[in-house]
Amino acid sequence: MKKFLFWPYQIYVWLILIPLAVLLTILFSTLTIIFSYLVSPHFASRVFAVTWAKCLAWLTPVLVETEGESHAQKDRSYVVVCNHQSMYDILVLYGWLRLDLKWVMKAELRKVPAIGLGCEKAGHIFVDRRNHAQAAQAINQALERLGDGIGILFFPEGTRSVDGRLLPFKKGAFHTAIEQQIPVLPVTVSGTREILPNKTLRVFPGRAKLVIHPAIETRGMGHEDLDNLMERTRVSIASALPGEKR
Repeated sequence: MKKFLFWPYQIYVWLILIPLAVLLTILFSTLTIIFSYLVSPHFASRVFAVTWAKCLAWLTPVLVETEGESHAQKDRSYVVVCNHQSMYDILVLYGWLRLDLKWVMKAELRKVPAIGLGCEKAGHIFVDRRNHAQAAQAINQALERLGDGIGILFFPEGTRSVDGRLLPFKKGAFHTAIEQQIPVLPVTVSGTREILPNKTLRVFPGRAKLVIHPAIETRGMGHEDLDNLMERTRVSIASALPGEKR
């Protein structure tokens, strides 16, 4: 069926989906800036990021199944560590993971018109990745400023997986979790690679699944525990990833 519907659907993608996605992104970025001033970054991010993600998922459409929602407690902050298969991972995470997600972003992105300001007002964290001390201080200040219920989001593979299998993890997320003494929340997203494969614009409707695993506590850990923390997180994410060797 997909074979017959794929090319007719691409007409919808280019004439309707992509233009609406651009307009909605501009609209919700603007609303985020305004309501961050008028109410709070927490309110703006929770309302407009979630609405933006769900609108784009509905327009595609994507049906999302969730599992383990109780593992993400709204009164706690986490380092959220997720596998990465597709740009649609972002929609699934923002729309269905019930935390106020914050990206750790390169400082240069702050200069991007509209988007940079929107991200700053929403509470995303700009760091100089060459300056570890500055990055740690920026994350700590964000946690103090934004309060509980924050998810500092990392894709530890560093790029999208082409075949869906987990790539080697980078250490940044785990350094952050240990230094800040906040738990790691492993999250698995699957199905998004079939909706939008890596390095293509060939969107097609589908189903995605979000699995939220039990948090891994880091209280009392030191950097000598980093490799063990990485491995425990990797095993947890892989446990819900179809076809992944465990």
